[in-house]
Amino acid sequence: MDAGGNDRVNERIVDKRTSIHQRLQEAAEQRVELDLVRHRRELTQRKDARVLSDGQRLINFSSNDYLGLAHHPAMVSAMQVAAQNCGVGAGASHLVCGHHAEHSALERAVADWMGYPRALLFGSGYLANLAVAQALLQPGDVCLQDKLNHASLIDGARLAKSQLVRYPHADAAAARRQCEAHPSGALMIATDGVFSMDGDVAPLAELAAIARAQQGLLYVDEAHAAGVIGPDGRGSVAAAGLGPDDAPLLLVTLGKALGCYGAVLVGQYAVIEHIAQTARPYIYTTALPPALAVASLAAVKLARQDAWRRVKLASLIARFRSGAQERGLRLLDSQTPIQPLPIGDNAFALKVARDLEARGFLVAAIRPPTVPAGSARLRITLTVSHENQDVDALLDALEPLAPMIEERVASGHAIVAETC
Repeated sequence: MDAGGNDRVNERIVDKRTSIHQRLQEAAEQRVELDLVRHRRELTQRKDARVLSDGQRLINFSSNDYLGLAHHPAMVSAMQVAAQNCGVGAGASHLVCGHHAEHSALERAVADWMGYPRALLFGSGYLANLAVAQALLQPGDVCLQDKLNHASLIDGARLAKSQLVRYPHADAAAARRQCEAHPSGALMIATDGVFSMDGDVAPLAELAAIARAQQGLLYVDEAHAAGVIGPDGRGSVAAAGLGPDDAPLLLVTLGKALGCYGAVLVGQYAVIEHIAQTARPYIYTTALPPALAVASLAAVKLARQDAWRRVKLASLIARFRSGAQERGLRLLDSQTPIQPLPIGDNAFALKVARDLEARGFLVAAIRPPTVPAGSARLRITLTVSHENQDVDALLDALEPLAPMIEERVASGHAIVAETC
């Protein structure tokens, strides 16, 4: 074939090739059209429930620092001292030379708190969820998940090339039917303990019973439950009266109620050992800075001993829900610090968030794909750093918006409950 023939062949190949740049342009245009563009907010100051953003002081109702520990003097001091002793970085991955005594101490403390025999420290909850699926699942296995699970659980099952089967939100009967319809391969049931965008709690007793009957393993992501609910703040599994025999593997994140960073898997010895030996997100990444582990250890001690924090949080939740009902604000059914207010369409959710910001409140507008289409919402979160007057002020700011929000809900612009 002559040079001209080669050129014509190459032209035909190029004509069929998808342009990544064109795809990105089309995606950007679609985000604008659907009011789905996301922006990073830059904070110049943050202290307890107050932030400074773009020169404006705001009361923050978007934080996951539920117990108000992120600025606790004991944690700050512990991290400073540890940084002086240990330096900043860990120096290597855990299995090379990056595993420090501080990491081991944190693992032992979290395992003891949760009542499990062993723990394994990760750099983030996302990494841990990828690691669990990659280490425990194979092609042909079944990973059964709630439709509203965190993205990291879904991504983990996909990357493991297992069969991802999803059941309607919090519907244990549907989960059982799905199990029975997929009888082949190993089974892992994975669920959030407290759902990050809805604030409700998974039906863990029923899911544990299904896992036992199907010879499966129940894995619970306690990201938004640990420190907040259950005896001594041990999370949703303990709140349901379950333990290691029922849910052999849990994830405790350190960056939410504990106010730090990272995550810890706790579980039966054989399960944790297998993950440590085989999980690529654990083996091939640098260990968490040891000073952060020391700060997290201080946070675990505070979370266990300061029961008053959970008492105060429960009081704030009750106050907010009661005040919302009095003002005609229809919240989703949640008894946790996550209090979602359904709005409906994306543009209106953004408008309400901007109106609240103009009144001095930072409240996140949550839109798809984080939540299902048509269910954009305000994700209002309460923390121990809030006071009663903060809650009342937010309710007063929301009250004038209640008729507009209710009108949209009544006309079908908002999905108040999961119906799939």
